[in-house]
Amino acid sequence: MNKSRLQQLVLEKLHADLAQAERAALTAYEAATHEENIAENKYDTLGLEASYLAAGQARRVEEIQQALAAWQQLVLRPFDEQRGIQLTSLVWLADARGGEQCLFLGPDGAGLKLQQDDQDIMVISPRAPLGQRLLGCNAGDEVQVQIGSSQQSYEVLRVC
Repeated sequence: MNKSRLQQLVLEKLHADLAQAERAALTAYEAATHEENIAENKYDTLGLEASYLAAGQARRVEEIQQALAAWQQLVLRPFDEQRGIQLTSLVWLADARGGEQCLFLGPDGAGLKLQQDDQDIMVISPRAPLGQRLLGCNAGDEVQVQIGSSQQSYEVLRVC
């Protein structure tokens, strides 16, 4: 599995998300400042609601820009068994039912789904509960994560 290609796929997705978020932010800003949205009385909140939406969209643009910067500065490292799973590790897990998944531990952009060599790969960050539990683990280790009211158990199958 090519980690450099995975990093490039993440950057491409983040650039696409940024372009979409910037368009949404611009649309929301235009709606918030449009003359038809000026309040006619104290109960007319359309302009106020549009300004809240514009502020939220602007925050989303900033979050994506920060994620992009983190991924652009990321130095890919080979797996070191002494340190165990760290940032940029590619991890294959099996759950208690035998279902398998592949995770790429990255600095941000958690939840992104990638595909390489017909393998589905989910990006997670060390801030995620599962990401936290995986840090320092090696193949053969078992981790447990509390998700809502249920305890999930995973076995680390392999790491690179």
